[in-house]
Amino acid sequence: MLSAEQIAYYHENGFLTVENVLSADELAALQRVTDEFVDRSRAVAASDDIFDLEPNHSAEHPRLRRIKNPIIQHEVYDQTMRHDGILNIVEQLIGPGLRRNNTKLNMKEPDHGSAVEWHQDWAFYPHTNDDILAVGVCIDDMTEENGCMLMAPGSHKGELHSHHENGVFVGAVSEPGFQPPQVEKCLVKAGGITIHHARTLHASTPNHSANPRRLLLFEYCSLDSWPLLGVPAYDDYCATVLRGQPSVRPRAEAVPVIIPLPKPENAGSIFEIQESLKHKEMAQQ
Repeated sequence: MLSAEQIAYYHENGFLTVENVLSADELAALQRVTDEFVDRSRAVAASDDIFDLEPNHSAEHPRLRRIKNPIIQHEVYDQTMRHDGILNIVEQLIGPGLRRNNTKLNMKEPDHGSAVEWHQDWAFYPHTNDDILAVGVCIDDMTEENGCMLMAPGSHKGELHSHHENGVFVGAVSEPGFQPPQVEKCLVKAGGITIHHARTLHASTPNHSANPRRLLLFEYCSLDSWPLLGVPAYDDYCATVLRGQPSVRPRAEAVPVIIPLPKPENAGSIFEIQESLKHKEMAQQ
């Protein structure tokens, strides 16, 4: 469970790191299964419903950017999403009651790994309220050298930046040369987690180390937060509930919203969408 100081830090800064959330056995299972998926990707030549591949991926040198929707790919990922230690922490911040939103496993292979430009998750999936956060489960130590997550403290309280360029959604802040006034590095050991608010600005650089950086990401929402796009069928909504009872009374808050449309022609993962961005600052670092 979080301390009062940790809860206050999250609400003030829009992010938090917590060490030693997973046991050694739980971490070892995640590492083993993820290694198996990397090995499986050797037989894949193009991105598909499971794998999002780096442009220079090959059978000899497998390079993954993402395992898509990991909770349906292997039970270990689903079990981690439902981990009591994680859910207890998240409920302290946006509960009581939780449901899941998107899930993904973002990967930066050694001496490679695509950068992620500055963005706010909220730009991708606006809801009726912003009691929404993402938990990143560190499968490896996350360091400055291997492309740790970078956060802009307090940015969740500020504006929703435009993620459009020439009228098209590009999945990143589109102001050329954009850099938040303050940046903090999320340095976390394997088995720990990061937490960030849906409106917190964040990014990451390429992996410049000999070690992988694999981050299993789960987005959690309050039960009364309903998506403004693609409202699910009721049974589908109920299937996402992790704790508490479904709510058919959306709570609407006065939060800034920009609809993420129209999509670029290459719309897919954030990596593919951000390829449409003209000025890629983080990729140069």
